[in-house]
Amino acid sequence: IRLKFLNDTEEVAVVRPEDTVGGLKSKYFPGQESQMKFIYRGQLLQDQGRTLRSLHITDNCVIHCYRSRNAAAATALPDPSAATPDAGGLPLGAGNLMVPTVMVVLAVVWYFRINYRHLFTAPATVSLIGVTVLFSFLLFGMY
Repeated sequence: IRLKFLNDTEEVAVVRPEDTVGGLKSKYFPGQESQMKFIYRGQLLQDQGRTLRSLHITDNCVIHCYRSRNAAAATALPDPSAATPDAGGLPLGAGNLMVPTVMVVLAVVWYFRINYRHLFTAPATVSLIGVTVLFSFLLFGMY
């Protein structure tokens, strides 16, 4: 079977149909069994004692692997009554504000370039064009 990870890398696992999910975890992820989550056909494989045959996992099937951050999160399910309401946004930080800040700075510099063109030399204008094009490529590359 193939073990596929979140970063799109794959590892070939040589197993037998009578091997269990827990055995697969301990064979390929020793010491990390409680952190590893296996997903097959959209279903989380939680029963460690089930065999691959009983789950209809055959030759060349793909099992998606996810490693949780800690063992407590892997074993405990969240309590829906204790859930806090989601704020519905990204956390505020310098990384989230960098792109809009650079866009505003570029817009202000272009405004001054258009309205006060006598203050900008030819190399300054070429540099402004270069920075704008570079930022545009980086922005399109990120999104």
